[in-house]
Amino acid sequence: MSSHPPAETPAHAPSVSVIVPVLNEERHLRDAVEMILAQDYPGPLEVVLALGPSRDRTDAVAAELAAADPRVRTVPNPSGKTPNGLNAAIAASRHEVVARVDGHAEIPTDYVATAVAELTRVDADNVGGLMLAEGRTAFERAVACAMRSPIGVGNARFHVGGGAGEADTVYLGVFRRSALERVGGYDEHFARAQDWEMNHRIRQTGGRVWFTPDLKVTYRPRSTFAALGKQYFYYGRWRRVVARHHVGTINVRYLAPPVMVAGTTVAIAAGFLWWPAWLVPAAYGVAITAGGLAISSGESLRTRLLTPLALGVMHWSWGIGFITSPPGLAR
Repeated sequence: MSSHPPAETPAHAPSVSVIVPVLNEERHLRDAVEMILAQDYPGPLEVVLALGPSRDRTDAVAAELAAADPRVRTVPNPSGKTPNGLNAAIAASRHEVVARVDGHAEIPTDYVATAVAELTRVDADNVGGLMLAEGRTAFERAVACAMRSPIGVGNARFHVGGGAGEADTVYLGVFRRSALERVGGYDEHFARAQDWEMNHRIRQTGGRVWFTPDLKVTYRPRSTFAALGKQYFYYGRWRRVVARHHVGTINVRYLAPPVMVAGTTVAIAAGFLWWPAWLVPAAYGVAITAGGLAISSGESLRTRLLTPLALGVMHWSWGIGFITSPPGLAR
């Protein structure tokens, strides 16, 4: 259900294409598409599913959805890569506004109406909102606490919230098709960080990327330490690739994890020769333990104990990924 008053859509509600890159989403795809089709939006709406080579029944579920509603169509994405699927869906879509939604996203009924109204009101090329991490298990709830806090992910508003305004990037995004055409869509070289990279090009070409807290999308965190570590390792690896392509776009928030990893590793090694060096990793451990307990206030004891561990996995995986990012990933 919506958590805020209905948005005022323009007198002429523009037609909207919702594009969804899909891979191994048998569990979530039906619910995600039904939430899209249930949008309280007065204009024409279609859904284009870009189907990667799934190993489960995702394709069968997609076929059932397309057969049940003519607004749903599918296109192949043989590589299974997210930017390729997004571009395939954009090419197959027909409408003047393009909204990206993921195959496991949970959007409120006024999501499209709110985004389109804001897109028009502020004359933006892309509007996005809050990536509202919510977990079900104790571990997922711990990761959600970390993902909603500056201690875990820095101060990006789409993670931690904040007032409406221009932003470097936003979660998912609702775009004017003209902006996507102007920059040539997603750069398929970027296996990760393709959203940030394309939003950078939109801004470079004079466009406006806009964050509004009125848009909230429920995000389900990874459910194991291994999956979380892999996710953040590749985030760090590909963020460095973006930095190589777009010189000057790196900042302190992105450099903090690799600096921490390098400094702590050196201190651990030095500690075998000079014991005070052990104070560096000890201080980091105390800091994330105290921070993790603080940001998980009100959660179960198990979740609170897991939150510092989730923070550590996210920091170290991102930092190691950034440090070890091979130059060969550059185009």
